[in-house]
Amino acid sequence: MLKGKNILITGGTGSLGKALTKKLLSFNPKVIRIFSRNEINQINMNDQFNDKRLSFLIGDIRDKRRLKRAVEDIDIVIHAAALKHIDIGEYNPFEFIKTNIDGSQNVVDACMDEEVEILLGISTDKAVSPLNLYGATKLTMEKLIIAANHYKGKRKTKFCCVRYGNVFASQGSVVPKFLDQINSNGVLTVTDGSMTRFNIIMDDALDLILFALKKSKGGEVFVPKLKAYKVIDLIESLKLVSKKRFKTKKIPIRPGEKMHEVLLNMYEIKFSIDVGDCYVLLTPNNNSLIKNSYHNFKRLNMKIYSSDKVPLLSKTELKSILIKQKLIK
Repeated sequence: MLKGKNILITGGTGSLGKALTKKLLSFNPKVIRIFSRNEINQINMNDQFNDKRLSFLIGDIRDKRRLKRAVEDIDIVIHAAALKHIDIGEYNPFEFIKTNIDGSQNVVDACMDEEVEILLGISTDKAVSPLNLYGATKLTMEKLIIAANHYKGKRKTKFCCVRYGNVFASQGSVVPKFLDQINSNGVLTVTDGSMTRFNIIMDDALDLILFALKKSKGGEVFVPKLKAYKVIDLIESLKLVSKKRFKTKKIPIRPGEKMHEVLLNMYEIKFSIDVGDCYVLLTPNNNSLIKNSYHNFKRLNMKIYSSDKVPLLSKTELKSILIKQKLIK
């Protein structure tokens, strides 16, 4: 499926972009274009990979002309570029709108104009019943990408998304933040230890992306089957593996922060199916069409897919993940 293909990754210098690039190179594509704004990250990534199949383009998805040039002769686009920090989004809302919404529509338009084979958008659990501006922009991104299937006319492009929570220990997530606090002053800032978060490691996130690229008929949101963890259990597991002692300090919940995350809300459940490897959210407009393309699926036997309603990882399991991911030195 990927051999000899031309692939573009927007926001390709982030944690996901780098891991995805490494994975995709193993399938021997013709070229992978990395499209991002950060020249230092591009230089570092180029030095790290040192692979002639990689090319790097400085650009912003807000710039439609530059983006269209980047998409020329591309077969597959993976759209990972976004502004992502919840608290920054609350105080800079229109900047998030310009990147996550306007920029995503630019990606859709460029893919449609160039008639790429497939556009896959990377979404988040924050997009479900959003409480914060970031989540609202990612929900809109999903809607823009999925809606493109209905007005693309005779164009061959398939538009789909994957949706999952923060990748465990990825840049900007809670684990590296806690580790930095342990190493700097030994004080972990905690809003509420009973908060739960979905857990997905990078390898599983990459597998979901590859599954979506292979199986999509256009119009789906692919959602992984995940366990979750309590923040307090994560802290306790860090105590088990860290050589440094630390304390915790309670701080107020950040604007837009939820106690529990949701990957499928009560309204989406009835349009979702279990295809074994993951769940697939279908839109009402193409529900029957896509359903006929999936075989041996099951209806979801749950009211809501929330991080407080799924099995929780134990402290021992979290400890094992921390060790396997080589996060403790």
